[in-house]
Amino acid sequence: MLYTNLKHIETAADHERIISENENVVVICGRMGPMCIPVYHHVEGLQHEYTNIKFYDMEFDNPESHVIRELPEVRGFMGIPFTIYYKNGMVVKATSSIQTKQQITAILETEFVAPIKA
Repeated sequence: MLYTNLKHIETAADHERIISENENVVVICGRMGPMCIPVYHHVEGLQHEYTNIKFYDMEFDNPESHVIRELPEVRGFMGIPFTIYYKNGMVVKATSSIQTKQQITAILETEFVAPIKA
């Protein structure tokens, strides 16, 4: 289990259900390592600003995370976490490795429009 304040995806079936039932979804697939923890931290804060987006994590080493690791969009990625942005069940953006809050925010605003504040 990842020790984050994000909702966790534990199975491929949960992943499929979540991306099919929600218009805007971000899944961070990683470990509790130095490149992943800052991304979790940024997104933990952003989830309260972007209430129109559902944010989740998934353990990279979980066999069920093959649904992320085998995406064509991540082919060639060299670092974790893999951050996958879904709109209407389709991947609209994928990044790897550490990202700044500004980089993540730019993607959210490009792919999902402006934040809906709580």
